[in-house]
Amino acid sequence: MTATAPSTTALLVIDLQNDVLPGCFDTKRVLRNTRTLIDRARAEGTPVVFVQHEDEGMPRGSHEWQFDPAIEPLDGEPRVYKTYRDSFADTELTTILDQLGTERLVITGAQTDYCVITTTLSATGRGYDTVLVSDAHTTSDSDYNGVVTTGEQIVAHTNQTIGSLRQPGVTVGIATHDAVALR
Repeated sequence: MTATAPSTTALLVIDLQNDVLPGCFDTKRVLRNTRTLIDRARAEGTPVVFVQHEDEGMPRGSHEWQFDPAIEPLDGEPRVYKTYRDSFADTELTTILDQLGTERLVITGAQTDYCVITTTLSATGRGYDTVLVSDAHTTSDSDYNGVVTTGEQIVAHTNQTIGSLRQPGVTVGIATHDAVALR
């Protein structure tokens, strides 16, 4: 029997929490696709790292702060607790990824236009190969100075932006949940 080499990829699940998801675009599909990825990652031996945002309106341990039941972490799976949009900012994420031997991140989650894109861009700047799962991130509609952008438009624009991003020394791209490689 041949031993499988440890995965250098990690699946990052960002902020799919009870207080984050209401009002987001196509939440049921995003949760279903993310759940499929989590199951695949676990079966293939790819680490799953869960990121949870906390603030005054979503204090640690509250119902609002909990993950949606569709994607509950297993005991022993790494969790990162954050207070900024960037999952790397003032957290243990880099340490956890180093301990796992991570070179490549597959990213899912919410809110696309805040925590997901900020973390994706931060990961590429830190030298991680990065794939944003195009059908496993979501956000709510946004209104800026009277201009409304729908969650669907934000997701599409973010996919377009990350899909065309080029960074020196790393690969960056998008893939659907059923096409992304997890190893």
